[in-house]
Amino acid sequence: MSARGSARAPALLVLADGEVFEGEAAGAEVAIATGELVFNTALSGYQEVLTDPSYAGQVIAFTYPHIGNYGVNAEDDESATPHCRGVVVRDLTPDPSNWRASEGLDGWLAHRGVPAVTGIDTRRLTRHLRDKGAMPCAFGTAGEGALREAAAQALPTDGRDLVSDVTTPAVYVRGNGPRRVVAYDFGVKQTMLRHLGRLATLTVVPASTPASDVLAMEPDGVFLSNGPGDPAALVGPVAAVADLLGKVPVFGICLGHQLLCAALGGSTYKLPFGHHGTNHPVQRLTDGAVEITSQNHNYAVGAVPDAEVTHVSLNDGVVEGVRVVQANAFSVQYHPEAGPGPHDARYLFSTFAEMLG
Repeated sequence: MSARGSARAPALLVLADGEVFEGEAAGAEVAIATGELVFNTALSGYQEVLTDPSYAGQVIAFTYPHIGNYGVNAEDDESATPHCRGVVVRDLTPDPSNWRASEGLDGWLAHRGVPAVTGIDTRRLTRHLRDKGAMPCAFGTAGEGALREAAAQALPTDGRDLVSDVTTPAVYVRGNGPRRVVAYDFGVKQTMLRHLGRLATLTVVPASTPASDVLAMEPDGVFLSNGPGDPAALVGPVAAVADLLGKVPVFGICLGHQLLCAALGGSTYKLPFGHHGTNHPVQRLTDGAVEITSQNHNYAVGAVPDAEVTHVSLNDGVVEGVRVVQANAFSVQYHPEAGPGPHDARYLFSTFAEMLG
């Protein structure tokens, strides 16, 4: 039953490899929705996940069975609007219970134009994606034949510049810290801007901004944000970062990490099903300490010439952090701002502040 008490329409989720899951329609009403399907293992923070621009082009399946328990509120949005293509859940809670909630998740999805499907066996789905990898899908109230055809034609994120769809169209200023930082918006989360805004006055610029324009602002440092899609498709931003290295301190997170490594001559590749969750163990190589981290990325960094690897994933050995002392630059693949997630890595913002002088 929906939050309004009426019966939900039957719906199907069809994967590009032909696997079919039965469920019910929720959120925005659509006959067919498509996108690249990934799973997220976070137990809470669904609103922050749904409004993270890094999910542009993707459909998010939550592994935790009950989603929507505590509703939604405006304070927890990471961007002005969701950029994900849809949501898959086991049980969408019809009646949230939390003093901060302004409305239920089902209504919020409908108002924001995000289609969803509930009643899905997400345990079976997650096992399938873990074995077969992230893949395009289609879901909705259309017939199985139409959904199969749509899933077969749906696009993965490979080779796509999705940053252009989520970056700011114009420069704006945030924060009131004592230093001056230029922040590249590749799909930046509001939590990142709040942390950086305590350190510096931020000038947030579009992803296409050339290095010459950034240097003309005479910043104390440059921040490279998270964002969606394939870093190999972002030739312009990689060139801009390469032009900035050695001229100003640089700190990158997630996609920003991948772009920094690409600017250093490193390679990137697509993971089978990505890292999406809030409990990923990462080892800090300088002292062997383990940080529990929040992560959201489908692509990873390979070898990086002339860079020191500072962090690695204890799950699969992925490069999770690098630094280049001579260029006064460093980056991490995971999310130290952790919205949602643990706070083990928030010290990295203080590390950046020390670099700014």
